[in-house]
Amino acid sequence: MNKNGPIIVIEDDLDDQEMLAEIFLKLGYKNKICFFADGNKALEFINLTDVQPFLILCDINMPRINGFELRNKIFTNAELHTKCIPYLFFTTSATKKAVMDAYALSVQGFFIKPSTMQGLESVIKKIVEYWKDCIAPSEFEND
Repeated sequence: MNKNGPIIVIEDDLDDQEMLAEIFLKLGYKNKICFFADGNKALEFINLTDVQPFLILCDINMPRINGFELRNKIFTNAELHTKCIPYLFFTTSATKKAVMDAYALSVQGFFIKPSTMQGLESVIKKIVEYWKDCIAPSEFEND
């Protein structure tokens, strides 16, 4: 896990992208924020870049490829799997089935987007601070 790497936000709603951009700016994290409205474009970026992302925040309901399909593609890709990129769902609503399906794909979190800027800021701060403190297997040198 590269704690200084970019934060990948996969969100097709431009208003939500703007709110998240404003919150990340306000919180002052040094990580570059990369927005993608399409899961395929995000997957292409993750596969082709040499930069290892810090974490992925992904909406579930998106055109072309939904968040579950994208998670499955990343989870079953051996090279991406070893990068230890935390994958979290960040969506407007949840059902028991969606949460169960998400954890069956080994997501590291499932969050409902708060309806206020203050609530959204609070959740983003908790997520980023948690993962900044967390230790991943990729932080150890190969023995």
